[in-house]
Amino acid sequence: MNTYKNSLNHFLNLVDCLEKIPNVGKKSAFKMAYHLGLENPYLALKITHALENALENLKRCASCNALSESEICEICSDESRQNSQLCMVLHPRDVFILEDLKDFLGRYYVLNSIEEVDFNALEKRLIEENIKEIIFAFPPTLANDSLMLYIEDKLQHFHLTFTKIAQGVPTGVNFENIDSVSLSRAFNSRIKA
Repeated sequence: MNTYKNSLNHFLNLVDCLEKIPNVGKKSAFKMAYHLGLENPYLALKITHALENALENLKRCASCNALSESEICEICSDESRQNSQLCMVLHPRDVFILEDLKDFLGRYYVLNSIEEVDFNALEKRLIEENIKEIIFAFPPTLANDSLMLYIEDKLQHFHLTFTKIAQGVPTGVNFENIDSVSLSRAFNSRIKA
């Protein structure tokens, strides 16, 4: 026997897809699908178009691995930024969060994962940009502390100053879950790593 829900395969597929977005539960996914599918199909088409454009144009900056729509991102191509400081972050979204604070005017390097780090390219960048300080802007965890030590060890021959943001950031919490005042205070109170 065919039930009502079984006759709504396309709608339920949309709900299922939306539910796969981080922090979106079944109820929220259902509300979004209902809104997009029935109440505002124009918005659904705009979102579809925006997704297509983003997927088509979004890439990683060849210099820092942040999100970009060109080979080199706006931050790396901005000559007014300070070359002496390189802020290492774990994810491209961390660059957005730190840029919103307007506390850091240097350059970034997005790690993504330690396996992806091209230390030869990073070392070349340290030399070319005359980097003097590496700021680790990682949430405090034992794994991230180990990562900082590993990077310091790999780059020790450059005689850099290694600092990390202050411990005002709770352990195990991602940047998007921290209020901007706490994150700004932690960033400006960074300490030697």
